[in-house]
Amino acid sequence: MRPRLLLLCYFYPPLGGGGVQRVLGFTRWLPEHGWDCTVVCAGPEDYWVRDETLERQVPPATEVIRVAGGSALSTWLRLRRGGGGGRRSGPVFRGLRALSDWWLLPDSYVGWARQARRAAAARLARGDVAALLSSSPPDSVHLAAGPLARRFRLPWIVDFRDSWINLHRRRPPTAWHAARQRAMERRVLAGADLVLATSRAHAGALAHDPAAAGRRVEFLPNGYEPDPVTEAAVRDPDHFLIVFTGLLTLTPDVETLLEALHELFARRPEARRRIRARLAGAYEADYEDRAVALGLKGIVDFPGPLPHPQVRALQRAADVLIVWKPVGCDVAIPAKIYEYLDAARPILALLEAGDEAARMVGEAGAVRVAPGDRAALAAEIERRYLVWRDGGPGAASATEATRPAWLADHTRERLTGRLAGWLDELAAAPRGEGGGQ
Repeated sequence: MRPRLLLLCYFYPPLGGGGVQRVLGFTRWLPEHGWDCTVVCAGPEDYWVRDETLERQVPPATEVIRVAGGSALSTWLRLRRGGGGGRRSGPVFRGLRALSDWWLLPDSYVGWARQARRAAAARLARGDVAALLSSSPPDSVHLAAGPLARRFRLPWIVDFRDSWINLHRRRPPTAWHAARQRAMERRVLAGADLVLATSRAHAGALAHDPAAAGRRVEFLPNGYEPDPVTEAAVRDPDHFLIVFTGLLTLTPDVETLLEALHELFARRPEARRRIRARLAGAYEADYEDRAVALGLKGIVDFPGPLPHPQVRALQRAADVLIVWKPVGCDVAIPAKIYEYLDAARPILALLEAGDEAARMVGEAGAVRVAPGDRAALAAEIERRYLVWRDGGPGAASATEATRPAWLADHTRERLTGRLAGWLDELAAAPRGEGGGQ
């Protein structure tokens, strides 16, 4: 009988967004390495971003157990009769985040995690599962998975797509909250058999955490799926196109870009007819309102979440791709970077010097601008725009990018092969030897 991995996660198709891609990749490619998959995930209406094209990538043999409702977000979406769309109210979500930080630990998904734990326990009781993997955010999935791993004596893989959100990315409201969040994180690290992180910096921080002493910590990048080019990239010869794809929340450099364009147009009014920015992804209404206030309506477009094939086509159509990090993501590598590199388009990075992500895109010839530096960003956009407008000897270098040689080893197919090797080792080891249970 083939071994089976049970994956506990909130985000899985038809939910959309960057958080879906990693676990979807695991379930696509693990069967090629001898592992069947069962996914316990949120209901199809429990997030405000959906992408039906991703659901078509779920292998037919994958067992999917959907647990609907239970999170603060799903409750809010039901109250507003369907939610969805790409625009959400900044004040409303800031208020919800603040309330959840005070009252829901470790996060606003904790009610869903309890329901998911019961559903996962019922599935595990039927047998044939050889290992358990929990993938965050939300971090509450790990608190649900730990007791299951102990009860059913299964090797437990803790997958951090991001650092512990309400401890490292958002400031806990009190010292008591910080201590509780830290204690939860320590309990998860101490109980895991294998800890995965998507950046070397995060993996290093986890490996040196005393709570992870004796635990195996591995760097497993997000990687990417090679673009199958199901959507043609439509280049617009009349406009210089700036593109961002991804989640637009807690990202102050959105305003840096808007203000840089405003500054650029003040000294080059004619550029208003030629420059366009398309920021594709779920976003907070404040950013769109700010664009209007700066006179950028019709120039900066917020189309909301797009189907993933359209996202890849938009990346390939860009004259420049822009990347930044949300607040508190110091050790993270934005997952979109691998797709940007695959698109082989020029990249502008609003990242700190020495940042791991900055080094990656630097190998593709990206230009780095310090986060928040409106003047420097305006100057770099202007330089690229003038080269595009005027052509000449520098035009080719301004419109092409180097594809790093290492990128071929970062497909999700190859990276999942590494995960499968670790799973084979864990499943073969007697329980109690080197494990966290």
